[in-house]
Amino acid sequence: DTNSRLCMASSVAGHRRGVEAVRGVVKACMARGVQALTLFAFSSENWRRPKEEVNFLMQLFLKALEQEVEKLHGNGIRFRVIGDLAAFDSVIVDHVRRAEALTAGNERLTLTVAANYGGRWDILQAANRCREESPGAEITEERLSSHLCLNYAAEPDLFIRTGGEERISNFLLWQLAYTELYFTDLLWPDFNEAAIDDAIASYRQRERRFGRTSEQLRHAAENAAAR
Repeated sequence: DTNSRLCMASSVAGHRRGVEAVRGVVKACMARGVQALTLFAFSSENWRRPKEEVNFLMQLFLKALEQEVEKLHGNGIRFRVIGDLAAFDSVIVDHVRRAEALTAGNERLTLTVAANYGGRWDILQAANRCREESPGAEITEERLSSHLCLNYAAEPDLFIRTGGEERISNFLLWQLAYTELYFTDLLWPDFNEAAIDDAIASYRQRERRFGRTSEQLRHAAENAAAR
């Protein structure tokens, strides 16, 4: 009906602007010395969206792979995709694998795109791989972590959620255990350089204790300065 068509048109425009926002955020992160950026592009739950919207997102993903990877490579960016790619068309998977191979040696920034990804799925597949690797052996944190999708990167320092939602939405559930959370009412297409600076400023005001007390952190800093 008319209402559904209007909603779809709005979604399409928003997704297109979202791709433009990715370009700006990647550029801003490089300028600020960020070493790793992970973007939640398509969750395992997003298949529940209207078929027309899902099809458009797949087309947009393929187009981005075709047009942006060479630029990423030229800027020294390593590109990775995490998630269950088995559900995607083989053309998309082929482009992903070629992009990862092309940029594998780049070190300026690691850009990871989570596609058909879910945090619960990630933990479950890692546990299953541990079991297959050593049946009957204890599954430790170290072993499980080594099989998570993001095992090539350190745990995130800062998680940013746009759009006024204040939840993690099944994203990197294991990795975000001690990550600082930042929520903003800005929609993703409007998330720009100034918004990144606001998020970083908020992060810098946090005290990251990792289970310790403020006094312990202070003493550790004093001891380090005295050496």
